[in-house]
Parts: sequence; C-alpha cells; structure tokens
Amino acid sequence: MDTNLKKTNIYAIYLGAFILILPLIAFFINAFSFRWFYPQLIPKELSLQAWVRLKLIPKEGLRSLDGFIDLWLSNPVIIKALVNSVTIGVIVTIVSIIIALPAARVLGLLNFRFKKLIIFIMISPTILPPIAFVLGLNINFISWGFSGSFWGVCLVHLVPIMPYVVLTMTGIFANYNPDFEHQARTLGANKFRTFYLITLPAIAPGMVVAALFAFLVSWSQYLLTFLIGAGKIMTLPLLVFSTASSGNPALTAAISIVFIFPAIVILFFTSKFVSGDSSATSGFGKL
Repeated sequence: MDTNLKKTNIYAIYLGAFILILPLIAFFINAFSFRWFYPQLIPKELSLQAWVRLKLIPKEGLRSLDGFIDLWLSNPVIIKALVNSVTIGVIVTIVSIIIALPAARVLGLLNFRFKKLIIFIMISPTILPPIAFVLGLNINFISWGFSGSFWGVCLVHLVPIMPYVVLTMTGIFANYNPDFEHQARTLGANKFRTFYLITLPAIAPGMVVAALFAFLVSWSQYLLTFLIGAGKIMTLPLLVFSTASSGNPALTAAISIVFIFPAIVILFFTSKFVSGDSSATSGFGKL
C-alpha cells in the first residue's frame, strides 16, 4: 500500500508539473508558428515572422551575432521596457529587504500587544483588490508629484511586495536564536561584525527567497505601473498587454517569452535556496 501511495503521489506531482508548464509550451509553439488555428494539434508551418516584426531577430535569421546585437540595441521600445522592469525590480527588492529586516526581526522574536492586528494590517494589500487602494494612492501621488514618475512607480510597487517580504523574513526570525549574537558580542565583536558573521549567514536563505518574491511581484505588476506611471513608464508587462491587444497570438507569445525568460533564469539560479540543506523553509541558514 505504501508503494502504491508513493507512486500515486509521484504521478500527481508529474501531472501538476505538466499542467503548470503546459501554458509555457503553448507560448513557445505560438511564438514560432504561422497561422496556427483550432483544431490543429500542432502548427502546419513554423515561422520567425513574429520575432522579425517585433525586431527581436534580423530578417535574415540568426546568421550573424553582431547583427542580432545591433538589432536589439536599435529596438528602443523593448530595450527601454526591459531596462525599466529590471531596474525597478532591483531597486524595490533592495529597499524592501532593508525595510523588512528590522520589522521581521521584531515580529519574529518578540511578543507584544496588537501583534496580530499589525500583521493583519501588513498583509491587507494582498487581501484587497489592487484597484481598491491604487486609485486612492493615485490621488495622493498626483498631489505629491509622484504620478508619472519612475520613483513613483518604485514606491507603489512596495505596497504589494512588503507583505511577502516581511512575512517570509518573520518566519526565518521565528526560528532564529539571538543567543549566538550575544555570544559574539561577549567575545568582542561589534554590531557590524556580529551581523555580518552571525546574523547574515543564518538568515541568508530566507533573504534570498524574500528577494525572489519581491522581484517577481514587482516584475509582473501591470495595474499599479499603468495607473501610477500614467503611461510614461514603459515596462514589459505594459508592453505585453499592448501587444496582446493587436490580436496576433504569435506576437503576443513572442513578447511574453521575453517577459518570462528573466524570471525563469532567476528561479533557476535561486532554486537551491528553496530546497535542500540550505532551504529557507527550514528556517535557518548555515553559521
């Protein structure tokens, strides 16, 4: 019975993984297809037409690497959207980690009155529909001069990101033993060396996972960027939605691949922090 149950669980995992990657497979097929219509299982003809129309590859194909690089550099819309998305994601990730560290330490290590209420208020942006609070924020941002600005978009991205970062780091600090820090201070280490040698290695897996959440949430923001950016700050999600309105599935699939590729690369290089011995889910890094 145990063997059969184990096989059933494995098959369920494989099925779940297949369901998750099925949309990605459809995207890749669509991006390189030409007139793929239902009920065709696979397209009868493959084409790079969508990539050429988006100026992502030269008309002569991938024969010349120099031509490919020059074409990308001469494609200001996609390059600008890509640079904006990466820059905003990195800035927001760094700021959110800096803010979340002291907050998560207090929430994870201390018990105090109204702690549950504070946690509830902190996670409220994930409960409320984004449109419910972004319209109010937009009014304030207009009066403060942040509407339509790069820094205004960075600031509004912190709203949906902070709950994920703080709660992830709170779980790490809940399993953290501050006695290690006290011992280091007793042996003569100052606050900086104690943090660098004791605290940081212990919470590093959790920080990586929190940073991963922060970047991916910021990377995928459309509504907040559209309203607060006032159409002046172009990011990849805005470019994907504007391309989707063209009604060309191949174009939409091609630009969507450009959109999801950096996220897949980040997940690939950070996957070791969410599984194995250095997993953040274990709550403790290596000292």
